[in-house]
Amino acid sequence: MRTLVIETATAACSVALIESGAVIASCHEVVGRGHAERLIPMIAELPDGGRADRILVDCGPGSFTGVRVGIAAARALAFGWQAGVHGFSSLPLIAAAGFAARPERDTLAVVLEGGHGEVFMQLFHAPLAAAGPFGSLQPEAALAALGDHLAIGNGVHWLSALDPALDVTERLPDAADATLLPAEFTNLPARPIYGRAPDAKPQAA
Repeated sequence: MRTLVIETATAACSVALIESGAVIASCHEVVGRGHAERLIPMIAELPDGGRADRILVDCGPGSFTGVRVGIAAARALAFGWQAGVHGFSSLPLIAAAGFAARPERDTLAVVLEGGHGEVFMQLFHAPLAAAGPFGSLQPEAALAALGDHLAIGNGVHWLSALDPALDVTERLPDAADATLLPAEFTNLPARPIYGRAPDAKPQAA
């Protein structure tokens, strides 16, 4: 069974085609806000146009627009290909890559850009288990919760600005790292995971 992985939750845009647990083709680019323009061409450049029996899509948390672009594409392709579609979270994806790169670490914290000066943060234990739910925190609160954990993600600069001595690793999520995720992390509904309340408020009656 082939699986197409779509990842658009941050400034990166990446896709990967996985078969028998191995990546057979992938593409990863830092596009900023250009996910809508690059995603479909990137998929089309994969073998067989990326066609797969199953689609996995990053549901966030992350960029509101990026997440929705990825999910919309995943749903549309799943409908056209009669494929199954499921979601995963950007946080365990980066955690899995972090443990693979630093196998000596028993714990780490994933810290992603959250917007409005906040970060999304979640602690993980090796080999890959969430220590609790993620939160959207001010950098000062995230630093206080970090302790002596390694911090990894694209939001770590907020913490290192407060404490330059921190052990941090800048990293964006990559679709090819989905091979590192246990099955229980890849069966979420294909709908957005919002890390903070919407900015828009309903008008008062």
